[in-house]
Amino acid sequence: MDINLSQCFIAVDDHDKAIAFYRDVLGLEVRNDVGFEGMRWVTVGSPAQPDVDIVLEPPLADPGASAADREAVAGLLAKGLLRGVIFRTDDCDATFERIAAAGAEVLQEPTDQPYGVRDCAFRDPAGNMLRFSQLRKE
Repeated sequence: MDINLSQCFIAVDDHDKAIAFYRDVLGLEVRNDVGFEGMRWVTVGSPAQPDVDIVLEPPLADPGASAADREAVAGLLAKGLLRGVIFRTDDCDATFERIAAAGAEVLQEPTDQPYGVRDCAFRDPAGNMLRFSQLRKE
């Protein structure tokens, strides 16, 4: 039995800014853009992984959520406390230079980690942490 990743979700508070970042800065393709009940979901993904989608969703994608819950999640997003994703790259330093040159908030410059990768980290426009990881050649 095979189990494969199909989708992951990232909360964003401005889909247009998120699209500009994920498409124009990271080079992902926009695959879907759907509105429903006043909310919006945008699906992006790497052309090299056509079967894996990243869904950019509202901070609390539940039309029945209370105002207090919406405010709490928006506050966590604004503080950068919601989890992001880790991308694999074949050149961490070049990836860092490209994303930094686009003006993304740098959290960590390229660093060799003791667990076998070289990685760097940024925040997306909504405050989510994104890491870019390269396997180190020993």
